[in-house]
Amino acid sequence: MCDFDGTIALDDVTDALLSRFALPEWEAIEARWRDGAIGSRECMTAQIALIDASLDEVDAALDALPIDPAFPGFVAEAQRRGMAVQVVSDGLDYAIRRILARHGLGDLPVRANRLLHDGERGWQLNSPHADVACAAASGTCKCAIARGHEKVLMIGDGQSDFCVAGIADYVFAKKKLISHCRRAGIPHRTIVDFSDACALLDTLPERLGDTFPELFPLRVHLA
Repeated sequence: MCDFDGTIALDDVTDALLSRFALPEWEAIEARWRDGAIGSRECMTAQIALIDASLDEVDAALDALPIDPAFPGFVAEAQRRGMAVQVVSDGLDYAIRRILARHGLGDLPVRANRLLHDGERGWQLNSPHADVACAAASGTCKCAIARGHEKVLMIGDGQSDFCVAGIADYVFAKKKLISHCRRAGIPHRTIVDFSDACALLDTLPERLGDTFPELFPLRVHLA
């Protein structure tokens, strides 16, 4: 599974919106999450309620955010091999879909927190993919989604991917997820971007042995 923010998108999209449009209290809420006092679902729900922006302002901000330029090519190659590609994120579904559509990827399935426009300048969050049993109290429980598939290659970069990395069949890791996989002894390959991930697709059957007897049942989750 792959975190959208910082993996497909080069920036953390939620933080970009909060930094630009939210009342300053969002940073204190973020600090409570980082200290482990609250889960990510509670954190993001409170933060999104602090955003003061019109739909046009949010859209303009999203349209300025870049993605990894190699990601569309990775999707095309994965699909050519028969892989089912999903975006699974603890981020914002509206933001993800708008950004992907700008790059011709609007048909990709997305599972993420639901961002709702509340009035002219207000915003709310709900979490249709939450799980009461989620150890991280995430808005999107990536572990629950992964368990619904027979084979999972996870591509991720940060804290929201730590838990699911332990149950995925294999991991392509960036940034903080690399250190986590090393500490936890999780089989993985390090990547810098999706050009690395694309090149590594050829290594999957050889490296995973009986785990992936063939590529076609594989589900690729990009979160």
